[in-house]
Amino acid sequence: MNESTDSAWRPVDCHGHTTFSDGQLTIPELLDVARRRGVRQSVSDHVSSYMESAVRTVDAVRAYLDALEAYDVLRGGEFCWHDTLWRELPDDVVRRFTHRLGSLHGIWLPNGELVYAFARKFPHITADEYMEAHLANLERFAAEMPVDILAHPTLLPLALRRYPLEELWTEEREERAVRALAGAGIAFEISNRYRAHERFIRRAFASGVRIALGSDGHTIEQVANIAYPLSMARSIGVPEEELYDPTRHGSRTGYFHTHQSS
Repeated sequence: MNESTDSAWRPVDCHGHTTFSDGQLTIPELLDVARRRGVRQSVSDHVSSYMESAVRTVDAVRAYLDALEAYDVLRGGEFCWHDTLWRELPDDVVRRFTHRLGSLHGIWLPNGELVYAFARKFPHITADEYMEAHLANLERFAAEMPVDILAHPTLLPLALRRYPLEELWTEEREERAVRALAGAGIAFEISNRYRAHERFIRRAFASGVRIALGSDGHTIEQVANIAYPLSMARSIGVPEEELYDPTRHGSRTGYFHTHQSS
């Protein structure tokens, strides 16, 4: 992967999917859309053993990275906190990613039950009880998972999406989340698909958490569509050069350290 030599600044979409997981576009098709939208694109497909439409094994991750290395594109991956594959990747594989995202697609309850964000079944607990479990998982995620970005930070189970985010994400819960991300050096994604409320984004930025832009694109309409995340970042005063860019700010994968040393 070559760093951009363009003199004009272009925003980075840190989160885009292809046919390697559940996206509808091939890598060349995604890159063509990104060029037309003036965006520096990353491919960040799902890397999880439990998903049908994902990169599911260590060998499959190697093949995925082999394919990405044929293109001038940032090489990301979206890893699920509750899954085990991210713990199983050898260091030499991790170092081939330019950056990695972590997602809370599944939340462990205190009784050991797993609640999936996209499942219609919801346990017999209150919204507050779920949110307390969610925050506990987020804090563990930040402490244990060596990723660069928390993808769609306000993603919640289907059963809770009828409630205003500002009510579920109380200021005390926002503060706990921001403190955990800041302590771990994990960026807060402004997602185009699962849009966090402005108060939460402002709190993250004010607390020194780096802001990342993500389309979470799966379709031709969605990929490289970061107009809203960029507008939101600008509206709260995030300088362009401070928006997360792996080539500028590095990553926890070791990719840039390895290549700068060689």
